[in-house]
Amino acid sequence: MTGEGRSTPATPAGPAWFMANELLAFVVELAALGALAWWGFATGGGVVARVLLGVGAPAVAAVAWGMFAAPRARFRPPLVGVLLVKAVVLGCGAYAVHAVGHSGAAVVFGVVVFVNTGLAETFRRRGPVAAG
Repeated sequence: MTGEGRSTPATPAGPAWFMANELLAFVVELAALGALAWWGFATGGGVVARVLLGVGAPAVAAVAWGMFAAPRARFRPPLVGVLLVKAVVLGCGAYAVHAVGHSGAAVVFGVVVFVNTGLAETFRRRGPVAAG
């Protein structure tokens, strides 16, 4: 993360809970990519299909995220577009957990995704509130 117009890393600012939620958002994004890879390697009719899905699904998700939803995305759509990309990628991650046979974990992951993304987007738009 770098500051706007600077080449040095930005200093994390805001209350600890804000930074913890930002860290959780990153972990959730990585977990979604991991779930897509897990699903891909567990799905498919043969070794080639499993490898293609196991590598391809998270790669497609990462490219879409990097182009439209990342903080320094190449194309920055309106908030609705960003949330749509996040919903698709993170929702597919939750569905992937369900598809490999862990429905309870998929529900928990989905709830964490929903709450974390809602809080993250709300506080990113308003800026972190000082601890009080």
